Amino acid sequence: MKISIIHDIVGDADSLDAKDVLYQAASVKEALEVLGHEVAQISCGLDLEKLRGQLLESKTEMVFNLMESMEGQGRLIHLVPFCLDAWKIPYTGNTAEAMMITSNKVMAKRCMEAVGLPTAPWIGPYPHRIRPNSASPEDKAESLWIIKSVWEHASIGVHQKGLVTATEKELLPLLKEHAQFLNGDCFAEKFIDGREFNLSVLGGLNGPEVLPAAEILFEGFAPEKPRIVCYNAKWVEDSFEYQNTPRDFKLTKKDGPLVKTLIDLARRCWKEFALSGYARIDLRVDHKGQPWILEINANPCINPDGGFAAAAIQGDITYAEVIERILLDARGGRL
Repeated sequence: MKISIIHDIVGDADSLDAKDVLYQAASVKEALEVLGHEVAQISCGLDLEKLRGQLLESKTEMVFNLMESMEGQGRLIHLVPFCLDAWKIPYTGNTAEAMMITSNKVMAKRCMEAVGLPTAPWIGPYPHRIRPNSASPEDKAESLWIIKSVWEHASIGVHQKGLVTATEKELLPLLKEHAQFLNGDCFAEKFIDGREFNLSVLGGLNGPEVLPAAEILFEGFAPEKPRIVCYNAKWVEDSFEYQNTPRDFKLTKKDGPLVKTLIDLARRCWKEFALSGYARIDLRVDHKGQPWILEINANPCINPDGGFAAAAIQGDITYAEVIERILLDARGGRL
């Protein structure tokens, strides 16, 4: 097949998380070429007519979609898939609709709440309509909240200063204060103290396969240091957080019932949000053993040394097989 890999335009001054897409694109390109495909690589900005011309000129039969934002705006992640739908060019991964719903964290949480999927109570979004969700009635007591971007992923803007102790009434000025650092739109989510898990899901001929569960460990964290996967933990290699938050696949037999529950939740997310190709579900489990879904990541990072690939290896699936299955899922089981 003639396949075009599409990703964001990346410059020298861009952040570590933005530059990561170039590593993904190079890795995917190598895997596709090993599988025998003819591969082009296209950096895409807001000039969508130019993109259409490039795809037509190269006679692209399939797009491998690695778009994570456009011009630094995560809220535009679904724009290219919608255009590809209109142009009738097939693409890998999740649909434009699934990308739009899951990438807006508040929209995703509202959908989870509507179908009975457990998600942590929240307030927001700011600057739009501020309201508590139905699981969070007006409360005068102080709680620990984490302030997050509505649209940006890769833990952008997530750091310890985003953890605040406040009543629901006190959150509005705090949201206003943090919005400038979170691309303008943010919300507050009740902080779930406990364990953190990633569940990667890969499409296939026999339906979605939930790969081995990974727990994120917080090693050497002082009692007063919040256990969160912040921006440093994901991207800054010489930071304490990066070096002390390894993923662990060696869960004990005692964790068997919990793992089964997490797998069931991952499967429900795949079904309720009509996911396809590949996805990652991030969850926290509180001290009572109750799991809470934090985010649904459609088209997560698929670097060979990233979390998704690591889960695949644990499931005896090679990187080339991951790429082939993503492509196969996009083709409806036909190559």
